[in-house]
Amino acid sequence: MVSDDLKISVLASSSSGNVTYIETPKHHVLVDAGMSGKKIKESLASVGKDINTIDSLFVTHEHSDHIKGVGVLARRYDLNVYANKKTWDAMMPKIGKVPEEKINLFEHNKVMTLDDLDIESFAVSHDAADPQFYKFYHNGKEFVILTDTGYVSERVQKTIENADGYLLECNHDVEMLRNGMYPWPLKQRILSEKGHLSNDDGAHTLMDVIGNNTKQIYLGHLSHENNTKKAAHTAVADILEDHDFGVEHDFSIHDTDPAIADPLMTL
Repeated sequence: MVSDDLKISVLASSSSGNVTYIETPKHHVLVDAGMSGKKIKESLASVGKDINTIDSLFVTHEHSDHIKGVGVLARRYDLNVYANKKTWDAMMPKIGKVPEEKINLFEHNKVMTLDDLDIESFAVSHDAADPQFYKFYHNGKEFVILTDTGYVSERVQKTIENADGYLLECNHDVEMLRNGMYPWPLKQRILSEKGHLSNDDGAHTLMDVIGNNTKQIYLGHLSHENNTKKAAHTAVADILEDHDFGVEHDFSIHDTDPAIADPLMTL
C-alpha cells in the first residue's frame, strides 16, 4: 500500500549550497539546486531516492548557492523548472540553455497545484532580483522553506504560521560576524534588511510562527565562517526554552549540513 504522506529531506543547506527534496505519492520535487548535478544525484541516493524520479524544481533566487545545478538537471533529467520572471531573467545567463517547454513562471504570493501537491510562493527581503520562498501542502501537512532574508514581514509570518515543519535560516552568530575577517561592507550587507537572518533572528521568527502543528524544525543556511551547528542549535533552543516553548518535547530541532543529507522525514 502506498503511503499518502508528505516526506522531506534537506539534502544540503549552507552558504555554499542548498537543495531540499520533497515527496508526495505523485510528485518528487527539489527546491533549489545549489550543488553540481553529480552531487545532487549522490545526495538523493544517500536517502534512498533516484534522481530520475524527480519531476520538478522550484528556484528561490539566482545566487550561485541555489542554482549551480539547475541547468544540468533541467537538461539531463527533463525537469520542469519554476521561478518568477525576474529570477529567470537573472539566472538564465548563468545556467545555460533550458528547453523552452521546461521554463515555468511562478510569481510570488500565488498558489500552484500539481496534482496532490499545493505550493504557495511568498516574497522575501534579500539582495537578489526577486527572491521568493515556498510553503508546500499535502494531505493536511505543511512544510515551509525560508532562508536568505534579512527580516520576516508580518505578511510572511501569517503565510507560514503553524506549519508542521520548517527549514528556517540561522545564517550567522552576530558576534562571530562582527569580529570576523569579512570586510565591513560585506558585514553590513549580511546584517541588513536584505541580508540574512542571524541565529537570534531565526529563534525569534520561530516564536512568532510555530504552533500546535509544528513538529520538525531544521536550522538552515549556516555560514561556514560566521556560525557553527552548535552555536545555532544552542542559541535557538535556549531562546525558545526561555520563552517556555517545548523544545524536544513538542517539536524537534535538527541541524543541517553542507554535504550530508538529513534522513528522509515523514511529517
